[in-house]
Formats: sequence, structure tokens, C-alpha cells
Amino acid sequence: MSGRREEPTDDSPADLPSLEKLDSPAGSPPTASLSSLMELENCVSNLSLAHEIVVNGDFRLKPRSPPTDSLEGRVTDAVHRAFWDGLREELSSDPPSYSQAVKLLQEVKTMLGSLLLPAHVRLRSRLDEGLDMELIQQQVQHGALDLHRLAGFVVDMMASLCAPVRDPEVRALRGLEEPVELLRGIFRVLELMKTDMVNFTIQSLRPHLLQQAVQYERAKFQQILDQHPASLDNTAAWLQAAAAEEAAALRAQRDAPGPDSRALPSATAILHRAYTRLLHWDPQDPKYPESMLMDRSRLDGLGQQLHTLVLGASVLLLTGTRCRGVAFSLEGFVGKLKQTIAALLEGSHAREADLKRALLELGEAVVQQVKEALGTQEGGEFPQEGQDLLRGQISDLWKSNNPVRTLIGERVQGFLLATLQGGSAKRRPELHFPLGLVSPELAELGTAFGQIVHFNRTVFGPFYAPILRKLLLPSGESETGEDSR
Repeated sequence: MSGRREEPTDDSPADLPSLEKLDSPAGSPPTASLSSLMELENCVSNLSLAHEIVVNGDFRLKPRSPPTDSLEGRVTDAVHRAFWDGLREELSSDPPSYSQAVKLLQEVKTMLGSLLLPAHVRLRSRLDEGLDMELIQQQVQHGALDLHRLAGFVVDMMASLCAPVRDPEVRALRGLEEPVELLRGIFRVLELMKTDMVNFTIQSLRPHLLQQAVQYERAKFQQILDQHPASLDNTAAWLQAAAAEEAAALRAQRDAPGPDSRALPSATAILHRAYTRLLHWDPQDPKYPESMLMDRSRLDGLGQQLHTLVLGASVLLLTGTRCRGVAFSLEGFVGKLKQTIAALLEGSHAREADLKRALLELGEAVVQQVKEALGTQEGGEFPQEGQDLLRGQISDLWKSNNPVRTLIGERVQGFLLATLQGGSAKRRPELHFPLGLVSPELAELGTAFGQIVHFNRTVFGPFYAPILRKLLLPSGESETGEDSR
């Protein structure tokens, strides 16, 4: 039933053409052959999987199931239905045919055996006795096979091996009487149990993987770089852009805007600015740094959190300024306002139209909450002019160059940079209003971002060092000296 395909061997077939460009310039290296491309893909896949296991404590493998409305899903469903219908016809024939059923029992035995640990000596002996394939073949030949009894034995074995989360599904199998449905259910639950075992093994090995992760990832990436020397081109461009930004910021701080300024940024400052740039990465820019690709989904998620946090803090600042902070002194007002902001801004980062609509709705909601809060205080009123002005100010936050949004963004950027610089409370900027109101969210964002940065810098520091050295050393100067890491 498994329909397993043969795994490709290491030796590339002789009749497969290599993927080489016929119009390659003279003297250029040939494009990799199919076998080397497959080797590279395998290397990248292993590196990505190992990285995900190490950095994602919630990593879990899930059984693959194509969408039911997709072509693959429809084909898969049709093939499975045809197989089980064929088995039902075999068992319903007179006399019944058990050829496919015996093959399924053999596969069930193999799957159960894969769930046993070396210490499960008695269970393995029990499995061999309960599913003795030679005895089953003899029973088939003499018409004495009791398929339901064998399925019941399998369910009992599954009950003794499954994780507690699978107990209800295993119990449900006991209520199935029809042989084909019972076998089909057994295979479905066994696949889930195999996934549970793999995830248990991953979690058990995770502490050991953590100890070896840095060296493993570094060696794997070096292997990729050896095969494709251009695998750091985007990374170099990313660091170069960050160096230019950091140098410009440093000149501005020293009141030396001229191009001849000797203000040179440090390698650490360049790296920190480069990392923070990833939180604002243009999704249309395809030149994402190669060294950060494995963390891109996490960084994109943090970028969305940052976008929402900056907008939310901007709304809090505008609201507090417009109502002179009176409503903020009321118990529960800030918490309710933050919930409203988070709910209405959710999912608004993807398109400008969505953000404009969300901010319009948010402006109305904020004005209403302020009116209700001020209405509970004696003489508390929210003039119509103030209401209209607050709606307009909140609506204008969709512009990336909005002065309030820019101010809050710079403050958050400063907090994140200070977090990367070591996290000392004295070195972090003080969280003035309104950032103090979102300090838990800001701390969570900073912690998650810092963890990604720390691990990436530990792994890829040796690859960044020569790039940074070239950026920092004046033209023509020797590269001898202290490493810029």
C-alpha cells in the first residue's frame, strides 16, 4: 500500500545531461551538474532542518496532507479510495482473497516494530508471536484466517505504545467492525503515532543538537560556499548598505556631514544596524542576505509585530496628547484601548489599502472609547473639534513618513539597538510615554530578536569578518591586524 518510490542513489545516471549553459563565456566555470545540484539541495535542506530544530523550541513535524481541493489532493483521494475499494472486493469475494490483506498486515508489523525501542524486548517478542507471517500464510491457505482477531491484536499493541494524546483515536478503532474501515483506521492512526515518535526523538536530541549546532551549521554553509562562491553576494551588499547608514548616522552625531569625515563605525555597530534593517525589509527586494534566509520567516513575523507596535504606540501618543492624559488615569482604560488597537490593526500590514481602512475604523473606535471614559468624570467632555482632529491624526498614520510614526519608530529602533548592545539597564534608553505603556510587548519583541541575532552572529561571524574588514579598512591599507569581529 505504501507505494514507496526508490530513493535516488548517489551515482548520477550516465544518460542524464548536465545543466550547463552552452553560451557560457569562455573561461567561466561550468554550471553544476544535476548530481551536484541535488547534493547542494540536500545540503541546504539538512542545514535548514537542523537550524529549525535548534532555534524553534516548538518545532514539530506534521503528517503531510495535500489540500482536498487541490489536484494532488483529488488524485491522492482517488488512488486511496480505489485501493480500499479493491481490498473490500477481495474480502467480499467467495472464497475471500487475502493477498492484499496479508501485505497490509506485514506493513503494519513493520510500522509497529519501528515504534519499539531497544528496551522493548517483551513487546517485540509479543509482536512477532501475534503477527507471525508464516503462520498467517498457513491460515490463509487453510481458510482459517481471522482478520478481525488480528486487527484487534494490532489495536491492543497500538494502545500500549501510543502517546496519551492518541488514546481517544485508538479507542475509536475498537468500535469499528467492518474489516476494511478498521484496517484503514489502523493505518491512519499508525501514521500519527510514527510522527509522534519522530517528534519525541527530536525533542530528546535537541539538547545535544544545541551543543553541536554552531559548528554543524558553519561547516554546512562552508560546504555550500565552496561549491558556490557567490553565496555571500547578497550578504555583502546587505552589510555594505548598513555600513553606509551607520557612517551617515555617525557623521550626523558628530556634526561632520562632509564626505571627508574620519568618523568610522565599528563592526558591531554595522552588524546591529544590518540586523535591524531586516525588520523593515521590502518584500519586493529579492536580494535577501543568504546568511539570514533560514530565519527570514521569523524575522518577517517580528517585523509585522514591530509595525503593529509602532502604530499602536503612535495611537496611544496621539490619544494621550489630545485628551491631555485625563482618560489614561482611569482604571482599565489603557488595557481596553490596547486591545482595541491590536484587534483592528491585525492583518493590516500587507496592503496599504488594508492599513488605511483599519486606521479609519480605529480612529472611530478610539474616539468613542475616549468619549465614554471622559463621560464618567464630572465635567469631562471631548469637544467635537478634538474628536475630528484625533480621527484625522490617527488616519494619517498610514504614511510611512508621518512625523509621529517616525518619532516612535526611531525610539523603538533605539531600544532594539540598545538591547543588542548587551542589555544593561543603564545602557537602554528610558521608556518614556507612550512606550512605557507597551513595555511588555517591546521586551518580548527585543528578546525574540536578540536570540535570533545572537545565534546568527555566533554561526556566521567568521563569514562576516572579512566582509566587514574590507568595508572598514581605508583603501589600500593592509588587511593585517585585529579581526573586525
